[in-house]
Amino acid sequence: MKKTIQFTCVLLLCLFAGIHTAEAQLPTTHAIGARFGSATGVTYRYSLNQTNAVEGILSVQSNSKYSRFRLVGLYEYHMPIANDFSWFWGFGGSVGSYSGKAYTDDKGNRFDKYSELALSVDGIAGVEYKIPSAPIALSLDIKPYFDFLQSSGFKIFDTFGFSVRYTF
Repeated sequence: MKKTIQFTCVLLLCLFAGIHTAEAQLPTTHAIGARFGSATGVTYRYSLNQTNAVEGILSVQSNSKYSRFRLVGLYEYHMPIANDFSWFWGFGGSVGSYSGKAYTDDKGNRFDKYSELALSVDGIAGVEYKIPSAPIALSLDIKPYFDFLQSSGFKIFDTFGFSVRYTF
């Protein structure tokens, strides 16, 4: 597990290091902010050119039975709708950890704490509004994903998100 996480981190660093020379033609090259939803976290987007960008999301999701930490990498296509509105879609993947918390259910069954690697293939689709008089962008998206390890299933209903980003 440790080697998988190290390999993924090195791969992401190489990706971001290799794109620093690309010239972005979107209104801004960088956007950093917060993503809210079932998984809350920090988001950073780097514009590669007029229509393409890469985005990284560091998210945490937790309830009474489990907690999840994920690092998501996405490649996105952005298309204008009108003036300061655009829509986007993309794909990527994530790596992280999935931890079950120790608890006792209603029937008195005891469940012990455990932790395992989390891997998924992710998609994203949404709309974004760039506030013209401020360096702020607001987006609403859906980010479905397919988990490989835990329940090995497609998740779509708990993946809605709202992001607020500072653009520069």
